Amino acid sequence: MRWQGGRRGGNIEDRRGMGPVGVGGIGVGGVILAAIGYFVFGIDPSTTMAVVEGASGQGQQEQAGVRGAPTDEAGQFVDVIEASTTDVWTPIFAQSRQSYQPPAAIVIYSEATGTGCGTGQAAMGPFYCPTDQKVYLDLSFWQELETKFGAKGEAARAYVLAHEIGHHVQHLTGQTGRVEHGSRGEDSSAVRLELQADCYAGVWVAHAAETSGGQVALDPKDIEDGLRAASAVGDDTLQRQTQGRIMPDAFTHGTSEQRMRWFRTGVQTGDPGACDTFKAGRL
Repeated sequence: MRWQGGRRGGNIEDRRGMGPVGVGGIGVGGVILAAIGYFVFGIDPSTTMAVVEGASGQGQQEQAGVRGAPTDEAGQFVDVIEASTTDVWTPIFAQSRQSYQPPAAIVIYSEATGTGCGTGQAAMGPFYCPTDQKVYLDLSFWQELETKFGAKGEAARAYVLAHEIGHHVQHLTGQTGRVEHGSRGEDSSAVRLELQADCYAGVWVAHAAETSGGQVALDPKDIEDGLRAASAVGDDTLQRQTQGRIMPDAFTHGTSEQRMRWFRTGVQTGDPGACDTFKAGRL
């Protein structure tokens, strides 16, 4: 995919090399993040909680990272994709006479870090915290995305980032509040939220080239890479890999087929209105 000539927004908070950071106790946020680690990436929640508890128990205070545009290529990629999502969502919001506010930051970190949702750590993969409106990412996840999930290429990484930004869009529009507490299952509001974020990632793909003057663009092969990434993190695929069986009652993100289909819907229509999974009769 093309991205190296894209605009850099500098909305990055770089905490790499700062080491694990505790926020004093696990709390509800830590439990939520442990669930994220399990349901998104197939990690045993007891393992996740042990890491969360260990980091929190250090009694360290959260530190602010370096704000601005990273100088290394990996950081620059995240910076360009975040800026591109802003360039896409700003005019879309303006069409509805709304003002798009970008995430407070994309936080890139190493090992573990404090978040508004509790202590986050690398094993959880990328996630969005609505409390502080930041996206958190340990860049070592890119290697895991390739080796564990088989989703290679920069387009797969861009899909992941655009999906997390999609959760920010949902927070701004009030969609996040439609998820019922403890929701799970193949027709749950949690699944509908995740599939909508997949569709929003596709909307970004549809408009990235035109809003960047062609500096950020995905060709058909890149889109296939994005589809493979969506497929790799389907509930059915992850459950089959980690547990040897599929449990629809435990779904929180949707099947591989659903995630690919809703991502493709966003790409083909470029219309966030086509992403209303909460009203969809068929997921």
